[in-house]
Amino acid sequence: MTTTIADPRALALAHYAARGVLEHVLARHGVTFRQQVALRAAATAEGPQTPDGLVALVRGFLKADPDGVRATLDDLLARRLLVADGAHLRPTAAGHDLLAAVAAETAPVSARIWSGIPAEDLAAAGRVLALVTERADAELAALTA
Repeated sequence: MTTTIADPRALALAHYAARGVLEHVLARHGVTFRQQVALRAAATAEGPQTPDGLVALVRGFLKADPDGVRATLDDLLARRLLVADGAHLRPTAAGHDLLAAVAAETAPVSARIWSGIPAEDLAAAGRVLALVTERADAELAALTA
């Protein structure tokens, strides 16, 4: 393997390669990437989320427009993967089952992808990606202010 310098193109290629694997699995379940992100956000939130709270979480992850995120939540409600529980949205048993199935299918692939990468390389990559995320979030905030 040749030495590659981390740059925007390398980051994008890695992201889309990994996302392609995930989207292949999601397609077998009839779920989109955005739906999976929203459902996972509801399932892993520290507490019950209102629709607006869940929209804010997903927007933070995907940098997506709120109307599009609300449409995604509506899709998940219509498919009975999310349910309204008073003022909150929560995943149904079917939603949890879907997340578990996707995790089970992607786990061996992820293990192969990440296998053998030295811990110090992962730590360095983690620091760089956290810094890139922080700076990109700041730039996006400035652009949308």
